[in-house]
Amino acid sequence: MKVAKKAAIISLILVLMGTSFIQFPKHGQAETITTYKKRELRAVWIASVTNIDWPSKKGLSIEKQKQEFTKLLDEAEKMGMNAVIVQVKPTADAFYPSKYGPWSEYLTGTQGKNPGYDPLAFMIDEAHKRNLEFHAWFNPYRISMNHTNIKRLSADHPARKHQNWVESYGGKLYYNPGLPEVKKFIIDGILEVVKNYDIDGVHMDDYFYPYKVKGKDFPDTAEFKKYGKGKFKTIADWRRDNVNQLVRDLNKAIKKEKPYVKFGISPFGVWRNIAKDSTGSKTTAGLSNYDDLYADTREWIRKGYIDYITPQIYWNIGFKPAAYDILLDWWVKETSGKPIHLYIGQAAYKIKNDSSPAWKNAEEYPKQIYLNRQYDTFMGSMHFSLKDLNRNPLGIKDRLTNDLYKQPALIPTMPWLDNISPQQPILQSAARTMNGIELTIEDHPLNQDSTYYAIYRIDGDSIESIDDSAYLVKTIRKTATQQKFLDKTAEIGKKYTYVITSLDRLHNESDASSAVIVQ
Repeated sequence: MKVAKKAAIISLILVLMGTSFIQFPKHGQAETITTYKKRELRAVWIASVTNIDWPSKKGLSIEKQKQEFTKLLDEAEKMGMNAVIVQVKPTADAFYPSKYGPWSEYLTGTQGKNPGYDPLAFMIDEAHKRNLEFHAWFNPYRISMNHTNIKRLSADHPARKHQNWVESYGGKLYYNPGLPEVKKFIIDGILEVVKNYDIDGVHMDDYFYPYKVKGKDFPDTAEFKKYGKGKFKTIADWRRDNVNQLVRDLNKAIKKEKPYVKFGISPFGVWRNIAKDSTGSKTTAGLSNYDDLYADTREWIRKGYIDYITPQIYWNIGFKPAAYDILLDWWVKETSGKPIHLYIGQAAYKIKNDSSPAWKNAEEYPKQIYLNRQYDTFMGSMHFSLKDLNRNPLGIKDRLTNDLYKQPALIPTMPWLDNISPQQPILQSAARTMNGIELTIEDHPLNQDSTYYAIYRIDGDSIESIDDSAYLVKTIRKTATQQKFLDKTAEIGKKYTYVITSLDRLHNESDASSAVIVQ
């Protein structure tokens, strides 16, 4: 009785907070409570470099590439995801026709070879059909993965035309971040996608200045003497400023072109260790963003250069050099009160694969998500990568589908970009059919920027609030002024009340429509 009473109290509190819970009894364990937030980004990375996630290998036919990608999206949707982060420029190349890089070798097997269609346009269209946000993921400086021979690049590669922009380091080729021409080239190349494609976000990961090679320094002394000496105390300060300028100016350029396109970065999980900076995290990681990658994430957060940050906290809870729980708390405090979303990069690839006993425990990954949800500042997760989730190690795919992400979630709003909600739509009717309950939806005639609908269903014939995530059945993309939706999950003979809302592409939600009761 005590357990039941406690659960009831927690349930009431969570409903008031706009969350709900479902209890899942586990074999050999006491009941656990899974909490849901009505708004939570649930994203998965789809990596193209070295064919990690998609395409599965080079040289597949157009039909096979499309089949593979749509299957990946279907699997992401079934797992409860509401966004995908797709790598479209892995090595200064492109998954779309571009003036700023050749066709990627990961499509056809030959860099510069036209695959015969526009993969990016196809991917965006398919993601939006499933009402998944599409973030285009760029690697700004990396040119090659496994060689330093510029002659191996395709004849039309900009790096061959501008060889003075290119440096060799650690067995790879990079554009030199210290050159103003490189910064302009990178920004213009990303704006090409922002202008020409219906993306929802621009994404960068942790690759800025290269990860350090022991005993070797990045070869940019001449550029420092030309552009930085006298202005900066050290070459490290100058390098950080180069990256800061890129991040700042890219954000401005994106917002000037399309104010609703988000810009976010997923850096290495440690800004600075406490031994180097008293305001850093209580970690002893072997490297850090600030000191080794010259990525000053604190600068970006405090000066509003990005809309979201997704630290890759790829360690387990309690890991002494860099504990997940310690870093989560540090990043929460770092972003608290700032106009920025904090998402967490989750290491799905480590489940069952890592040598640590923690990653061989089926509860480690769920515990991390439970821990995230204890913080109001936490706005969601990105999982690396989809391939690893689909392997279902220790049942994590099933756990996401049936437990952690069982309830749908809306993506959190970004009021600093837009806080105006659409007009409420019209739920014209809801009627039983042989296959479920069919809703007829009509958008408000004044809605110019409504993008999708949220479908809410409540048992019985009364509704007081749609704040509880338990009532959210599904979100569907707006495809016409009037359209249908079939609720296949409705039970025969049960009385329901339906309402719907309109949302814009930044997820501002209208008031609820008038209710329709189905007997």
